Formats: sequence, C-alpha cells, structure tokens
Amino acid sequence: MKQKYNHLRFYSLLLFLSFTLFVNAQTTNDSALYNQVKEIHEQLKSQYAPDQRTKLFILSQQPERQNELELLSTESEVVELFKEKVKNLDVPITYRLLPDSSVGNKLYGIVNISVANLRTRPSHAAEMATQALLGSRVDILEKNGGDYRVRTPEGYIAWVPTSSIVTMTEREYDAWKNLDKIIFTDSYGKSYSNKELQGSQISDLVFGNILALMEEGEAYFKVQYPDQKTAFIEKSQSQSFDSWLTSRNPTAENLIKDAKTMLGLPYLWGGTSVKGVDCSGFTKTAFLMNGIIIPRDASQQVLEGEPIEILDENNEFSPDLALKNLRKGDLLFFAAGKNKTPNARVTHVAIYMENGEFIHSAGSVRINSMLKDADNYDDFQTRTVVAARRYLNSSSKGIFPVKTNKYY
Repeated sequence: MKQKYNHLRFYSLLLFLSFTLFVNAQTTNDSALYNQVKEIHEQLKSQYAPDQRTKLFILSQQPERQNELELLSTESEVVELFKEKVKNLDVPITYRLLPDSSVGNKLYGIVNISVANLRTRPSHAAEMATQALLGSRVDILEKNGGDYRVRTPEGYIAWVPTSSIVTMTEREYDAWKNLDKIIFTDSYGKSYSNKELQGSQISDLVFGNILALMEEGEAYFKVQYPDQKTAFIEKSQSQSFDSWLTSRNPTAENLIKDAKTMLGLPYLWGGTSVKGVDCSGFTKTAFLMNGIIIPRDASQQVLEGEPIEILDENNEFSPDLALKNLRKGDLLFFAAGKNKTPNARVTHVAIYMENGEFIHSAGSVRINSMLKDADNYDDFQTRTVVAARRYLNSSSKGIFPVKTNKYY
C-alpha cells in the first residue's frame, strides 16, 4: 500500500512539473512575442511620431485585460504600418484612432473664454502644458469626463475643460469661420452688456482674442462669442482681423518692440498669454503679435529656423562669435543641464536684441546681457547657451504666417 502511495506521489509530482514547465515555456513565448510588438512600436514611434506633444502613438496594457494591448494614435498611416508588421504575431491588440467616437461629429472646437488652460492630463490638478486664446480653433480628439483632448493651431496636443470650448460640426464651424472677425489688440480689457460700455461685464479680454463682428458703432464693436452670446467692446482696443493680418510686418524691430510690451509679466509655467508666460510662451506670443505661428516649447523651437554659429571649436559659447553673427530677433537657446550631461535638453529660450542683450521670461519678462561687464549680465543663462536660430524670413516648415494657417 505504501509503495502504491509513493507511485501516486511520484506521478502527481511529475504531472505538476510538466504543467509548470509548459506554463513557463508559454509565458516565455508570450513575453518574447510581446517584446517583439513593443520593439516594432518603438521603432515606428522613433521614426514617425518621436514627439508625443504633437503626434500620439501610445502602446499600453489594458488594465482590465492584462494580456491585451491598446494602441492609441492620431496617426492613421503609422497605425497601418504597425498592423502590417505585427500581423503574424499572436498578440491581442485593440486600436483606438483619434478623433474617436466619444466626440461624435463635433470635431471642431472654438475657445470661448479669454484664456483657456490646457493640461497634460484630464484633471484640474495636472500640470499646465499650454494655453489657447478666445476665438482660436482647436481639433477635438476625444472626450474624457469633463475634458477634451485637443490639438492647437501649432499642433500641440493637451487636455482642456469642456466648459472652455464650444464644439461644432463641420457645417457649424464653416458658418463661424465665414463671419467677419475682430481681434483684441490691447493687453487687457473687458466686454460689456451695452454699447455705452458701462453695463455689466460679459468677460475679460486679452491680446489675441478673436470674436465675430456683428455691428460697428462710432466707439464700439458689437461682437458675438462662439457660444452666440453678444457683447460690446471698445473700438480703440481692437480692429478688424483681416486688416490686422494685412498690417503685420514681422521685422526684427517690430518683434522686439512687441516683446518689450510684455516686460514685467510674471513667469507662468505653461503660459502663452499676456496674463503670464513661460520662456517659450513669451517667444511664441511675440511672434504671434507679428502674425507668425511658431512651435510651442523651447525644445521644439530649437528644431526650426536657420542655425547661427555662436559656439567655438570646443563647443563652448563664444560671446565674440555671438556678437559677430547674431542679428536682432534671433532666438537664443539654453540647456540648464549643459555642464552635467553632453546632450542636455534645451530648457530655455530668449530673443536676442543687440549689443549682447536678450529679452526673456525668467521669473518675469526682463532684459539681460551675455557680456560680463554689463550691469544686467546673467551669468547662469550665459553659461548655459547651446544654440541660436534665425526665424525671421526662414523657410523652416514649423514657422508659418497666421494668414495661411487653416485654424484662423
């Protein structure tokens, strides 16, 4: 009896070991397949969608289905390439192409408040990524609770509260786009409930806000918001959007003149309006004042424009070369980690003025110098200069006039 019991134990153990080896082999095989899928994803992402701020190509594991992957993307052609490359791999993958069904047929959005805050995640507590101005069009990509994921005119993708946006069908958007528009050109102002401009306030206004023109009076414009509410604004603080576009003359002198109107503005992470600007939001706003759209972040802005030689043979910043080669209106780029790592990421940007001075947003918008004997010399920024680019009159594809942009 004891011998029979031992045989049973032996066969049970053998069966258990065989099953364990099978499961482990299957797990190893599955892991290898998943790794192949992830490698293919990384290769395609690196080649076609390296910057997730402008192109989404995200592979993730489904939390409710551990063995299933999801590919979320804004790039339909890259998704088709991915499908072709993984078709022979036995890995369950679901695909979600944006815009998705959560937005229905309302694929267009118009900002309905003076400045909309866009965040990295659909949460009021999330980091602010950028801002969008009243009257700006955004593409609606998806809805999540009380937020939309949107794409801005410069191609930046982030989340905005649904209360900040009016969504439209293509037909509704075409009707809005064909209305005459005005642009608010003062730094700050208000819209009012009556033409005497003394009634209750409808909203605040900042530079760059765009509204539909309903009526022109001697001292006022009657305007319409994207949500169709009407208001009155002071005529001297705004002008026809078409005439404003025609009058833009993006010279170095005009760029610096407009940049100086922001002196003293507080630094605001993610800020791209005259309520507060970060470093790249400042340069972006200065160019927008001149009718030019440029990329959102400093690390994106450095990829555009014509390179200017300001580094010596040791790849160190040379004030002499900078004074010789820089022109007014050029952009200077800085990397805070320059002295810690060889390929430090660009973290700051400024507009070069002349005689070694530059204007930038650091704490507030201010003017500093790269020359050691200057009263406004900035040692830290000068030590971290890594590049310069010429944007004015550049044919770089990431720099384009507002008047040729489909979002305006």
